[in-house]
Amino acid sequence: MRVTEPSDFPVRVRADIAALPPYKQGRQAGSDAFKLSSNENPFDPLPGVTEAVAAAGAFNRYPDATAGSLRERLAARYGVDVDEVHVAAGSVSILAQLVQATCEPGDEVIYAWRSFEAYPWLSVVAGARSVEVPLTADHEHDLDAMAAAVTARTRVIIVCSPNNPTGPVVTQAAFERFAAAVPSDILIVLDEAYAEFVTDPDAVDGMRVLAIRHPNVVVLRTFSKAFGLAGLRVGYALGHPRVLDAARSTAIPLSVTGQAVAAALASLDVESELRERVAVVAERRDRLAAQLREAGWRVPEAQGNFVWLPTGEETLAVAAAFDEAGLIVRPFAGDGVRISVGEEESVAHVAQIAASVVGTLPEGHPGRALA
Repeated sequence: MRVTEPSDFPVRVRADIAALPPYKQGRQAGSDAFKLSSNENPFDPLPGVTEAVAAAGAFNRYPDATAGSLRERLAARYGVDVDEVHVAAGSVSILAQLVQATCEPGDEVIYAWRSFEAYPWLSVVAGARSVEVPLTADHEHDLDAMAAAVTARTRVIIVCSPNNPTGPVVTQAAFERFAAAVPSDILIVLDEAYAEFVTDPDAVDGMRVLAIRHPNVVVLRTFSKAFGLAGLRVGYALGHPRVLDAARSTAIPLSVTGQAVAAALASLDVESELRERVAVVAERRDRLAAQLREAGWRVPEAQGNFVWLPTGEETLAVAAAFDEAGLIVRPFAGDGVRISVGEEESVAHVAQIAASVVGTLPEGHPGRALA
């Protein structure tokens, strides 16, 4: 469908695109504030990464379009064939490729809501229809309801674990039951952008899923979060080679820079140090979540590098209180506030401001713990 009525667009634009708001990232912070709005790693790049980027070569040459060296390294790491690995400019790029490869106009993409805010617009851009399945009262995926939402037009189902922005994971047992219940010709994307931060032993692990060999499952992971390479944009997928071939066919060529590949390889070289940093962030997360609960907040199980305050209609007011205190958080109007785990100095400050505003929520508010 095309816009035919007068509008402020100087050219004809698809009506669904004209109505689609652009993606908005977490707000930037000044030098006197903590940026806790984008789930970034608070640590500087790992040792050797900056040097690897500097040594990656001149900008006047194109990179390897296949990111072959990184694919080979990841294939060896996970015990799969190179063709079962796909690298792109962030895992969200791969998700966009998969949706475009599988969906025709009118097809359906199922995902839980609220979840990653890119899911709706990725579906619209591909001409597909979003099917949003509400989270449970505990802010978890309702996999039974998602399976029940499947129709003849369903082409993709996205499962985000840990769920961004609410935090809970899908368990391994629940995911395996879900995968068995979904028709085998429907693509299931397991989005594990925060997998490295998970400490729940029952959580789904995409590598175990692939070992069971579900050819309709693709696992997404990224170097943006735990590895601290958000600014370089590099993520990867593991799955059936023909499914990944379809994604590769829709990819924008040469989108992964040589610098990003060099940084990812160097980060893998020092993964033991990475794991130490991840453990620090996970400990801060758990400590912060406990302090928020002690203050009277009802905080969902947090397994990423962030915590969730279900603030509902008070979301913007609560976010403004954090903002005034020099804490830049991520509000999702009408739903809640996501707070990234940042520098150690920010933890107590977040807990203090959260404790000061929880009492402003009305009695019976879903964000307040029961007395």
